Amino acid sequence: MQQEKGYLVSLVGVVLTLLWIGVFKFTPTEAEAIRPLVESHPLMNWMFSIFSVQSVSNLIGITEIIVAIGMVVGIWKPKVGYWSGLAAIVIFITTLSFLFTLSGVWKIVDGVPVTEFFIFKDVVFLGVAWLSVERSRHLIQASKP
Repeated sequence: MQQEKGYLVSLVGVVLTLLWIGVFKFTPTEAEAIRPLVESHPLMNWMFSIFSVQSVSNLIGITEIIVAIGMVVGIWKPKVGYWSGLAAIVIFITTLSFLFTLSGVWKIVDGVPVTEFFIFKDVVFLGVAWLSVERSRHLIQASKP
């Protein structure tokens, strides 16, 4: 099926990015880089009252790595793909919400509003995660007697 090839290529892009960024979360550089994002987020800032900056970053990294692995396993195990896809949706919606929770993220440059463009990749990733959920749901339903 031709659509399946496109989906798999897209999935590889999401998985590799989640793995790469997830591993990078274990570095002090990335822990400090995400600190202002987490501190400014109303649903995440509580973590710093319990964990250190590096521990929060590690926790996020572990989550990203587990979700990436789950999305790969989901190619053959639709139930795993379904739940991993839902978790990825949460990750990407959370990342996109930084556009609204981080002060100073929007700037006007030469009359054009610009922001941290690295966040916009998550619009595409959100779409791929959603496709993963829909694909998995379809396969789960098709396997029922």
